[in-house]
Amino acid sequence: MNYGFIKACAATVKIKVADIKYNASAIIAAIKESSENGSDLTVFPELCLSGYTCGDLFNQRVLLDGVKNAVCEIAAATKNVKTLVFFGAPLENNGRLYNCAVAVSQGKILGVVPKTFLPDYGEFYERRHFTPAEHDNGVINLNGEVPFGSKLIFKAENFENFTVACELCEDLWAPDSPSIYHAKAGANIIVNLSCSDETVGKAEYRRDLVRMQSGKLVCGYVYSDSGDGESTTDMVFAGHNIIAENGVLLGENKLFENGALYGGIDVDMLESERRRISTGFFSCNDTEKYRFIGFTADEKSKDIERNFPKFPFVPTDNRKLAERTELILNIQTKGLEKRLRHTSAKTAVLGISGGLDSALALLVTCRAFKSLNKSLSDIIAVTMPGFGTTKKTKNNSLDLINALEVSAREISIKDSVSVHFKDIGHSPDCFDTTYENAQARMRTIILMDLANKTGGLVIGTGDLSELALGWATYNGDHMSMYAVNSSVPKTLVKHLVSYEAKRIGGNAEKVLDDILATEISPELLPPSESGEIAQKTEDIVGPYELHDFFLYYSIRWGFSPEKVQYMAEKTFTDYDKASIKKWLTKFYARFFSQQFKRSCIPDGVKVGSVTLSPRSDWRMPSDAVAALWLDNIK
Repeated sequence: MNYGFIKACAATVKIKVADIKYNASAIIAAIKESSENGSDLTVFPELCLSGYTCGDLFNQRVLLDGVKNAVCEIAAATKNVKTLVFFGAPLENNGRLYNCAVAVSQGKILGVVPKTFLPDYGEFYERRHFTPAEHDNGVINLNGEVPFGSKLIFKAENFENFTVACELCEDLWAPDSPSIYHAKAGANIIVNLSCSDETVGKAEYRRDLVRMQSGKLVCGYVYSDSGDGESTTDMVFAGHNIIAENGVLLGENKLFENGALYGGIDVDMLESERRRISTGFFSCNDTEKYRFIGFTADEKSKDIERNFPKFPFVPTDNRKLAERTELILNIQTKGLEKRLRHTSAKTAVLGISGGLDSALALLVTCRAFKSLNKSLSDIIAVTMPGFGTTKKTKNNSLDLINALEVSAREISIKDSVSVHFKDIGHSPDCFDTTYENAQARMRTIILMDLANKTGGLVIGTGDLSELALGWATYNGDHMSMYAVNSSVPKTLVKHLVSYEAKRIGGNAEKVLDDILATEISPELLPPSESGEIAQKTEDIVGPYELHDFFLYYSIRWGFSPEKVQYMAEKTFTDYDKASIKKWLTKFYARFFSQQFKRSCIPDGVKVGSVTLSPRSDWRMPSDAVAALWLDNIK
């Protein structure tokens, strides 16, 4: 089913108070419309069949009989509809009246869920008419016995992770919400049938409540609210429909606009996150008290109307981006501060290449030294030109060092590497892996020995994207004494450097802007005849914007390659499908084959939800086989 995406709909129909036939007709029409739009799950407001504001009309036999007949009529109208539908109705059972959610699909009444917490304060007087849900499940007679109770979970028989449970309005506001137990018992989507009147400031509170409940329970949350048609004798209703997923707001209706809100909920992602957090967290001591009711979901492909962020590691909102950037830089800085204090390091030694990663590492080191009231002259920034170094990157390295007022060292590696080639019998005209890696390792030797000589630490510059792809020379740039960028992906590195450039200003900003505009390259092969960079990283391993997208969804959420490819195709419309498949194959092949490098990386601070440290979030054998993942792409 669309790679684990469920299309949900929160629908508000215009009703007439106590006009059961009119309301039933409106609900049936809306069910058909949502089904035609591909909805797998459609939720209507609380007591929408009768109207929430009926007052003492709830005691009238004519109203209750009309509701009962209409419930059966609505169920029958879904005979050819595979959408799981919830709508609100007042229903009598064993001589007591309940505020209920009725679940129907394919012509059947699947179950009835009574409201647990009845508000009896302010403008609400529900206890005047209704009885709270009992603790145990039972049955209700609606042209035959139907499951009745607050502990019902509706589970798609043809789609393992599509499991839905229900609560009603005040249940969400209560400290001991039924949805807590629903989620622990296995429901990964909670629906809420609500009739929440509108007062000043309530929409913001309601939105946050829904969003945070979805995050707390790691679930999808579909909230359907009453709108036009309810009595305005004392209250007004705005139809504030909300769909959230794991703490993220997927969408909401504008207030006072009746209609349907659609959203794609990723139940595979929810299940993955629950497994990652801990299955024990979601264990439920009274699971046996729940009744699981099967239904058949629609397996047809459909447009889920959901977009995925092109840069999942980078906030799209400018205000949030600034806040997030400052936080990440502070995390990196504080991590380095602690290591410098603990080791009593006199200096910090960095290799500066004229590229993004080393620029970020230097900026973080400067922050740490300023925070520790240490002299910036004790930061030793070393540029080490080799056979592939261009004039542009060398000049940018020196200009950045001077602009930041740290100590500069220039040490060419050409002579020492040439001697090394002679020692191992390697031709300097053979531009193979040995040619490239010998340069990277020579630079690391220089940095390590300089750190020993000055009583300092070598600060690593490699980023998370390079670790994922294994795009580092083993025991070369792969190694340092503390790696400040090790959990920062390449697409985020750019934003951190750009932010810090603007914050610092002056000559440093000009140099950093030029670095941001420079092609990403290890510069280990000779430049072109015109002196330009010849070895471009993204031509070899693929675009980092794609690889960071693959990294986030495959590692953070554990999605299959097939699903990641589907999401990438929807997101990166400027790439054709063949290119996405090519680079996705490259990603998995390198990710598996290069694990041995990640198994022995230096310490480095975690800044986000994805890190590949073997000591914390990612434990993987170095000889794991990628065959299943590569076959999945094929």
